[in-house]
Amino acid sequence: MKIHVVRPGDTLWAISQSYQTAMNQIILANEMDNPNVLVVGQSLVIPEINRDYVVQQGDNLWGIASRYGVTVQELANYNNIADPSLIFVGQMLQIPFLGHTVRAGETLWAIAQRYGVSINQITEANSISNPSLIYPGNVLRIPAPPKPLIEVNSYITRMDETGRRNVLSRGHLFTYLAPFSYKMGEDGSLLNLQDTNVLQAANMTNTSPLLTITNEAEGSFSSDRAAAILRNPDVQDTLLSNILAKMKEKGYTGLNIDFEYVYPEDRENYNNFLRKAVGRLHPEGYTVSTALAPKQSAGQQGLLYEAHDYEAHGEIVDFVVIMTYEWGWSGGRPWAIAPISEVRKVLDYAVTAIPRDKILMGVPLYGRDWRIPWVQGTYARTVSPKGAVDLAAQQGVNILFNDTYQSPFFRYTDADGQQHEVWFEDARSAQAKYDTVKEYGLRGVSFWTLGPSFPQNWPVLHNNFRVRKL
Repeated sequence: MKIHVVRPGDTLWAISQSYQTAMNQIILANEMDNPNVLVVGQSLVIPEINRDYVVQQGDNLWGIASRYGVTVQELANYNNIADPSLIFVGQMLQIPFLGHTVRAGETLWAIAQRYGVSINQITEANSISNPSLIYPGNVLRIPAPPKPLIEVNSYITRMDETGRRNVLSRGHLFTYLAPFSYKMGEDGSLLNLQDTNVLQAANMTNTSPLLTITNEAEGSFSSDRAAAILRNPDVQDTLLSNILAKMKEKGYTGLNIDFEYVYPEDRENYNNFLRKAVGRLHPEGYTVSTALAPKQSAGQQGLLYEAHDYEAHGEIVDFVVIMTYEWGWSGGRPWAIAPISEVRKVLDYAVTAIPRDKILMGVPLYGRDWRIPWVQGTYARTVSPKGAVDLAAQQGVNILFNDTYQSPFFRYTDADGQQHEVWFEDARSAQAKYDTVKEYGLRGVSFWTLGPSFPQNWPVLHNNFRVRKL
């Protein structure tokens, strides 16, 4: 897979010719509604011939496997497909093996160098006992180059049929799915969540669901609701008993705790609650994880940050999700949602307090449209990355890219004369985030939130990593 940034004068036909890839494969991978309309600065994912295949209408896994000379099971395993009948139009599959015909004078070493794999990988794939004994005309199976193995979580807020379809089509790329969220009563009760649809889809894609609890009350995070739980051991016991019962009833595999705006004086109460949760859930075989505000130092001030003890969470729980997004929040000034320069500041601190193999880096799947000049008290409109590109096309403006933030943006003036500034995510910004995960050696990523249309993200993720299934 390659990333192409549209230049003036580009056409889809010319792009497909330059990459020697079928136009239809590009159209499907990018979910292009009108292939004749390209925006200068728009990033496209380009499937690589013989390496990638984008599912088309009428395809089945058997036919795709036969076309590329692999077995259905090899293709399914390499792409984390639990049910071979469950593939979707627009889904990019990666081919586990290439065919290479040996030419006169070629050595296994030279072939391995050409494809970026080891000699051992080729000998194992072809059951070669003596690497020096290969002959012109032999057809070798060349395994795809190795990729890092990570874990991927995705939060989801839609519990309807649309949410179910989203999980079915993307679940092969998730380790965990976190339906958002179970609210708590002050007495330790759990308000029910209509999560049956998405849990069924998680099961069908071999994705491990995490029961997520929040201190939300009346539509927003409540410091008082958190305090009611964290300051009362008896209520905690009731809550944990209710959580265990719900997890067993619905098939959850772990608990994710997202307590935000916790009073600073409840910092140690929160740590002790985590210890109690681990003590109750670990013996039952469940994991415990938390969501943490994006701190840049241990002593960072503010209600969002002070009760989140990075060092304690890193010691107590199985892993953490660091919410490295919302710099460009709806009530603030126009800015990138997750500027990589700020994300790196958070990670620079985080890895000093939390083991790297316990950190999932937050990745946003959305953008925002602000009215400018920005006025305090006004709010931006949330847009999907695909919707942002469509908006740029409608307005006839080019998409720009901020190298410091590694994020695309553009400005336009609407029919009423109001100026706007839009920041969103694209294939380049996703690649920058995945490069950061590799550089810092993190456990993986966590998406907020599954639903907004961001077709380029999934092939970029798949191209960079193998995703662990439990």
